[in-house]
Amino acid sequence: MSAQAVLTKEDADRDAAGAPPRMPGNGTLRRLSEQDIALLEKLLSEPPDFVPHPTFSNRHAERELFGSRAVFSDRASPRFTAPPPITEREANARDVVTMNTEEERLAFRRYNYARMRCADLLRSFAGRRLAPLATRQLIAWANRALDTRSLIVRLNMPLVLAMAKRTRLSHVDVNELVSEGNMALLRSVEKFDCSRGFKFSTYSCRAILKSFSRVAMRISRYRHLFPMEFDPAVEQSDYLELKREFHRIDCVEEVKRILLRNSAGLSDVERTVIIERFNIGRSDAAVTKSKTLEEVGLIIGVTKERVRQIQNKALGKLRVALMEGYLAA
Repeated sequence: MSAQAVLTKEDADRDAAGAPPRMPGNGTLRRLSEQDIALLEKLLSEPPDFVPHPTFSNRHAERELFGSRAVFSDRASPRFTAPPPITEREANARDVVTMNTEEERLAFRRYNYARMRCADLLRSFAGRRLAPLATRQLIAWANRALDTRSLIVRLNMPLVLAMAKRTRLSHVDVNELVSEGNMALLRSVEKFDCSRGFKFSTYSCRAILKSFSRVAMRISRYRHLFPMEFDPAVEQSDYLELKREFHRIDCVEEVKRILLRNSAGLSDVERTVIIERFNIGRSDAAVTKSKTLEEVGLIIGVTKERVRQIQNKALGKLRVALMEGYLAA
């Protein structure tokens, strides 16, 4: 074998070792739920990271953390049997529970150990298709990690609420502070190293306060660009409606002047029809009611259909005079 062929094979092996595993076969996927498939796709596209701990190298680490070795709860289900609770006080979810130092360390060791097992499985199948058993194990360990993270977040969320209430930022909504604080809490869970001997609250408080500062700076920049508060009354201005009403009143007054001067060249019958039909240009202000086609026909001695024809012709003359005069200006 030539040296070039050896180098090519070594390069291919190196590329395969760095490539993510491939999805398992259709037979394996058909036995998984949509939620498990979505979790599997996320694990393959975003391999989980973990915070190492000295005890993870111990061959009995799994038994020490979870009470026994991982066993599937069902032969076909990608779930492990539930481990013993970290604290007995977490049984009632309505109670406000806090973990002591040892329970907190156990929770983070469980969380990072489960993420480590996921990373090891993905690394062992780098560039290859996941085997059915490895697929079930990967999903089961990922669910163990998610369950432990949910517990840690749930027990520490009161910390975010307490800090949001104590933070005096009058121009920032409390709900926005809580939202940013929750995101900072999640990021803190991902990166906290319990082996350094600090409490998680000490580590997460700094991250939460930093997130509050970012919110305040973002809103400050926004107010610098947009110093006026949002006002629905300004957004829903009636300027266009008022302008349209002014134009309508002006047009009516202009039509009255046209009728008074007869600038449109209307005949006496046409002027009578317009005045009686629309009550425009009357000298008697007390009479305000306009007449129907039939009533106008009785006045000038024609049918209502003839009145309609005369009306349309007169309106056309008025429109031309209005456009040439007022609207053209």
